[in-house]
Amino acid sequence: MLNPLKFISKFIKSSNQKELDRIDKIVNQIDVFEENIKKLKDEEFPKKTLELKEKLKNGQSLDQILPHAFALVREASLRARNERHFRVQIIGGVVLHENKIAEMRTGEGKTLTIALAAYLNALEGKGVHIVTVNDYLAKRDSVEMGKIFSFLGLTSGYINNDQNDNERKKIIIVTLLMPQIVN
Repeated sequence: MLNPLKFISKFIKSSNQKELDRIDKIVNQIDVFEENIKKLKDEEFPKKTLELKEKLKNGQSLDQILPHAFALVREASLRARNERHFRVQIIGGVVLHENKIAEMRTGEGKTLTIALAAYLNALEGKGVHIVTVNDYLAKRDSVEMGKIFSFLGLTSGYINNDQNDNERKKIIIVTLLMPQIVN
């Protein structure tokens, strides 16, 4: 005998599934942008960063430029680190940008995922801070993801316990003066 709840659930989507469907449309837009971005020369990536910043100054929102920005990061990551974001990492980047929680296990690419939302939000020129659990990860992630950010025309740095107040202030001051990612 057919369970009526199972039958109805085939036609009515859960709120989680609706959310995933919404984000999947964004990921599809990123895939479309990626095709054109693959054709760019390396030296064009910082120029694209400046173009996105200009779009923000002209009234576009972060959500409007997200597909283009994420496609840039995905290709920059491939070129600078030989790592291409998987679809699930792109979904995670969208979720993080929207100030929601994304749960990922060890080895699933949390660091690569956060690079997407960090780049997008750094385009506003206010600086971005990524908090990690220890100094080792802060330095490692800043150095490794810094390759991507540098490729895109941004700078990055990290703050840890071994730095004195003057060293920390220098990193924070640079954050305010330049689009920068700080771990």
